[in-house]
Amino acid sequence: MGVPPPLSSETMLPRDHPRTTGLPPELLSKSAQRLRLLALQYAFVFFMSDPLGAILFPTERAAYLGSALRWVPSVTSIVAALLVAVMTYSGRIALSTVLVVGQIFEVVGSYGIAVAQYLDASHYGAGLPSGLSWVAVWMIGFTIVIPSEPRRALIAALASATSVPVMTGIAIAAGFAPVHLLPLRFFFVLVLPYLLVVLVAYVGARIVYSLGTELKRVQELGSYRLVERLSHGGMGEVWRARHRLLARPAAVKLIRPDVLGASNLERGSELQARFEREAQVTASLRSPHTIQLYDFGVADSGAFYYVMELLDGFDLETLVERFGPVPPKRAINLLMQMCHSLGEAHAEGLIHRDVKPANVYVCRYGREVDFVKVLDFGLVKAGGADQVTQSTLTGEHRVGGTPAFIAPEQVLGTRGIDGRSDIYSLGCVAYWLVTGQLVFTGRTLMETMVLHTQAAPVPPSERSELEIPSALDRLILSCLAKGPDNRPSTMETLAKALGSIETRESWSEEDALLWWNLHHPRVQTTEAQSGVNEVATGGLTV
Repeated sequence: MGVPPPLSSETMLPRDHPRTTGLPPELLSKSAQRLRLLALQYAFVFFMSDPLGAILFPTERAAYLGSALRWVPSVTSIVAALLVAVMTYSGRIALSTVLVVGQIFEVVGSYGIAVAQYLDASHYGAGLPSGLSWVAVWMIGFTIVIPSEPRRALIAALASATSVPVMTGIAIAAGFAPVHLLPLRFFFVLVLPYLLVVLVAYVGARIVYSLGTELKRVQELGSYRLVERLSHGGMGEVWRARHRLLARPAAVKLIRPDVLGASNLERGSELQARFEREAQVTASLRSPHTIQLYDFGVADSGAFYYVMELLDGFDLETLVERFGPVPPKRAINLLMQMCHSLGEAHAEGLIHRDVKPANVYVCRYGREVDFVKVLDFGLVKAGGADQVTQSTLTGEHRVGGTPAFIAPEQVLGTRGIDGRSDIYSLGCVAYWLVTGQLVFTGRTLMETMVLHTQAAPVPPSERSELEIPSALDRLILSCLAKGPDNRPSTMETLAKALGSIETRESWSEEDALLWWNLHHPRVQTTEAQSGVNEVATGGLTV
């Protein structure tokens, strides 16, 4: 379903507490990286402007080393920039410290430029250098690249703006600059232009800050804050999220209202009420193999959202595509856990209607491995005037998509849909697990669905590289019977039949743990190191 950061990365938010500013925490968490790049760029430009010529050309070297006013400012500025860059590599530095160091560096960098430009008498010629100093470019660029609260940005910009008039005043007083300016002229030539630069920098800081706060507002859903988009598709998006107060990671599924046909207010209200009922039913399910639903609501944009637990593992579609067909004993273990989840749902009158490998997750769960979670209950309504069709809800009909796992009665619409429709789909999932192939593959989506209503499936044992027990072969085919009356009657019946099948190979807890340690070792990460285990994105298909 989503991607789980370890608990430590949720209990300690990125480098600092996000509520210390109105900017999104994911934007602030990149501040160290941006400051590092800016400091390295500053050092590089300073090196190219003076020291490089001294290294390459002997005449330049003599002039450069002969005047402390030429080599001290450049060397000091380069060293300061490199120290800032090195400091940002430490993951132990709090975000607030990074921002303070950054603003100090803005001022120090401005003075470094001003000292190099205005204390060297050779730069003056017959008068003051014309135009604005590179300090102006540095101030504006820094304010945009390193966002901060406008008040702090203004203070840093004002301090930086003093560098040119202060250094020029020192140069004139020391006789380095062969010019004489009256106070009013000094103000209009050296003070006012940089006050205007401060104004431009402040406006830029406010714009960046307002965009950041708007992004933060948009990314807040109830008590949850969206952190990173994990996947997207025709139905909506799945985001990794964090609760504002609790150290609990979560996955948020956003479902766009236009996909569901909410073209008017009345229809939108209908869908909201329906999704709320279904969310309440899903939340009431207690099977450990059913995805936990934490919250549900409607965003300001009108999108429906579900907040669910974040899982660490693979959906069954990815599992088979990446590692090949599953040994029969392991497949039986996975299928029995699915039966546990779906059986409880059926007892509560909730039919899944969209059982497919992408909606079944096998994961690490606490200290257990090969633990199954069934996802996405109740998103498809069967029958009635308010029916929402599969084609409406499913935007990506790829391998493992709905048409490949749909029950004949769902295609034909000739009778009511009950738990045996889920049993048919579960049979398709079992077929996929042990063969790595779909039961039917038509040239078009419609042909695939027609095949489900008319064609006889090839026994799994004839299409698998694995040795499929004859009892499992027969049971899967019985689940794929065209008529619901010819299938196992309940999930409990199916689970009992699965449990009685004997296989030549074993699949113990030790085998499962060895497999997970080999193919999906637990990765301890931190928010500063991205905080995300990407393989967990497949659980919530959109």
